[in-house]
Amino acid sequence: MTTAVYLASASPRRKELLSQLGVEFTQFSVDADESPLPNEQPRALVERLARLKAQSGVELGYTDRPVLGSDTVVVIDNESLGKPRDKNDFIHTLKRLSGNTHQVLTAVAFATQNDVLSCVVSTDVTFKTLTDEEINTYWDSDEPQDKAGGYGIQGLGGRFVTHIAGSYFSVVGLPLYETEQLLKTFLRR
Repeated sequence: MTTAVYLASASPRRKELLSQLGVEFTQFSVDADESPLPNEQPRALVERLARLKAQSGVELGYTDRPVLGSDTVVVIDNESLGKPRDKNDFIHTLKRLSGNTHQVLTAVAFATQNDVLSCVVSTDVTFKTLTDEEINTYWDSDEPQDKAGGYGIQGLGGRFVTHIAGSYFSVVGLPLYETEQLLKTFLRR
C-alpha cells in the first residue's frame, strides 16, 4: 500500500506500527480533551476520541490526504481505565487486572473535510495473579506511567499476560489488519 496519510498521534508505538503497513505518513499531535462524557460507555468513548483526533487534524489544516486518529482504552467490569494518575492509582488498577481478563478497545478513524470512517477492535487480555512486589517493581521501571490501563504489552508488562484473544497490535495501539482494511474502504468511498 503506497497511500499517504497523516497520523494525528504523538505515540511512538503507533508510528512504528503504521510504518509496518508501508503507508507513507507525516506524524503530528493533536490536543484533544479525552474526558468521558456523562454515562459514556467505553466503546462509544474510544470511537468518539479516535474520530475527534482525526477530525482535529483536518481542522488544523491537514486536508490534502486522510488523517488517521486512534485511541485505546483498557476496560474491566465495563469501566474504562485510563493512564495512571499516580502510583496509588496504578496499584489499584493492576490489582484489578491481576488474575482477571479485561478488554482492550482500540478505535481507528480516517477523516477528510468531507468524510469520516471508524471502527473499534476489541481484544481480551488475561493477566496472571500479580504479587505486590511485581506491581511495585513494574511501577519503578517507569514504563506504565503513560499507558492506558497502566501497562504496555510490548514491553515489560507483557510478562503478566497469560492469554490474549484478538489483535495483539490493537493492544499495542494500532490494529494493523483493521487499519489497512479501513483505509482501503475509506479510499474507495
